[in-house]
Amino acid sequence: MNYRFTNRTGGVSTGAFASLNLGLHVGDVLEDVMRNRALVSESTGDIQFMNQVHGNRVTIIENITEPDPTADALVTGIKGITLAVQVADCIPLLLSSQEAVAAVHVGRKGLMNEVAVAALDVMRQMGAGDITAVIGPSICGTCYEVSEEMYQEVVATHPLAQGRTQKGTFALNLSQALIAQLAAESVAVINESVCTVESQVHFSYRRDGVTGRQAGIITL
Repeated sequence: MNYRFTNRTGGVSTGAFASLNLGLHVGDVLEDVMRNRALVSESTGDIQFMNQVHGNRVTIIENITEPDPTADALVTGIKGITLAVQVADCIPLLLSSQEAVAAVHVGRKGLMNEVAVAALDVMRQMGAGDITAVIGPSICGTCYEVSEEMYQEVVATHPLAQGRTQKGTFALNLSQALIAQLAAESVAVINESVCTVESQVHFSYRRDGVTGRQAGIITL
């Protein structure tokens, strides 16, 4: 399985975006973002990013395109094509099989609209057999504080999303719920998550507000 998770180090961006910001939509200098993307692609080849909108649209990639397609999951069955998902607290989910790979953006809305399941369905339609999932750095179930209404909405369908902050207020554990969702689909999970809020080497929207985006990257 050929994949990696970037963090915020090793790029050319400055200020709130220091330094390996890969997001075009966060207010960073365009030239700096493109240089950062080029730095990452030195070890992977050209990378297909996406314009993420918290939906469940899955786009099949047969060649690298510009502008970035609007989707929350990218799938390819072509060897040598590299896919990326950008995050700054949401879960970067990478799916791998012998036949196809996927990069999936899973936040609270993505968990609820089953974007991961949609990506798995497309991979299986492409002939994927055994699929392994890798969960990358994201906000943890102690740091992701939410309102009681939002909490009840999510745990009603995903009980393993139950979390609490250190103050005892309502929080959501998205990665735990996603692992259960993947297990129900007979997908083995490698959990490489660290909390982006607690980690100073990762971008975190919840912690900083104005910030960059790191990525999960996978190649077939």
